[in-house]
Amino acid sequence: MRKSNLLKRFFAVAVLLVAGAAVYAAGFLSQAQSRQSLQDWPSGPYRVAANWPKPLPDTRHSHAGWTWGSFGGVYAETPDRIWIAMRGELPLPEGNAPWTPYAALNPSRGNAQPNTDGLSATCEPAAKRGWERRFEHSIFIVNRQGDLVDEWPHADELFKKQPCGRGPHLVKISPYDKEKHVWIIDDQLHVIYKFTYTGKLVKTLGQLGVRGRGPNTFDRPTDIAWLPDGTYFISDGYGGKRVAKFDPNDNFIMDWGKEPANPQNPGPGEFNTPHSVAISRDRRVFVVDRGHARMQVFDENGKFLDMWTLKSPHWPANQQTLMVNHLIDQDGFIWVGDAPTARILKFDLNGNFLYSWGIAGPQPGRLNCSHGISTDQQGNLYLADCFAGRVQKFEPIPGADRGKIVGQILRTWDTWKSN
Repeated sequence: MRKSNLLKRFFAVAVLLVAGAAVYAAGFLSQAQSRQSLQDWPSGPYRVAANWPKPLPDTRHSHAGWTWGSFGGVYAETPDRIWIAMRGELPLPEGNAPWTPYAALNPSRGNAQPNTDGLSATCEPAAKRGWERRFEHSIFIVNRQGDLVDEWPHADELFKKQPCGRGPHLVKISPYDKEKHVWIIDDQLHVIYKFTYTGKLVKTLGQLGVRGRGPNTFDRPTDIAWLPDGTYFISDGYGGKRVAKFDPNDNFIMDWGKEPANPQNPGPGEFNTPHSVAISRDRRVFVVDRGHARMQVFDENGKFLDMWTLKSPHWPANQQTLMVNHLIDQDGFIWVGDAPTARILKFDLNGNFLYSWGIAGPQPGRLNCSHGISTDQQGNLYLADCFAGRVQKFEPIPGADRGKIVGQILRTWDTWKSN
């Protein structure tokens, strides 16, 4: 009788232990399934699209021994029409696989070089490298898989007209232009081209190869932004130290900005390379003053409103910056690309830093120079990585914090539908 009771108690305890273990296991699995383990490094809330864009076809010429050049700009019209501005193709050293970006060469050749061998950005003599890029595929369009869908070979002829030209600095379409004219800036030849959507050149601002600061001369212009009525602003730029305003019919209205009277203490409206310009919904003009590592804000008539540093006071004093581009998304946030820290920085419109991600390196998903920044209607982010010799597509990780995703760029003409 006593043995029978002991056996009953043993089995009862065993059942309780098994049941308890099952409950614990179920609780553990539930916790594991709901646990958030995504870490924002090195590509933040994104994963990089592999093998994007695809190698270009050899229909016009062979690409044997050639690879991507320096990328100046990228613009997402739709997920299947990504406009890319490349500063010519670069030769590959023997022994490297086709289409190896310059960032991944071993031994290194340094940055993907856009300049003519032996000439600087301003057409002055420079040390010889011993290799030269060729102007092919300066403007081309790919789809979501990275396949070539269109290209403008006639644009190559424009960019190689003079030896110190390095090709397109950016490619953009006005968010308000239903005809979707395509704007391309050539900073080193000091001109801004306006094309029809199908590639016919309809307007050239500036004089080819002529540096100046006037109604129709520029000194290395860099970027363009529009108001709803078609009025536009050009950041001018490396040499111009100004913002120039034009009416919808391309007539010069005014400009503002100058070099600092005291370079050690630059004041409002004083620029060292106004490199990027964007406009908020309330029509404020935000200018990245690159050489001073700061943002300057103006009204549409050039009245100074605000400015703030883009460099954290917690960074070491010797930490360099090169804020190369910015956009203002539809949620009202500013996203800035910085080359030396290899990061994408998020600010609100009042200059408060909110978030950043990115790390330098040759691996896919890492950054060297986010010279072009764009997003498509599916939330994908595109970066023209100029020093690395590549353009990269970043896809949001499922479940990623929306506040860490670069928002939509404005497109009032947008008719794209998901399929």
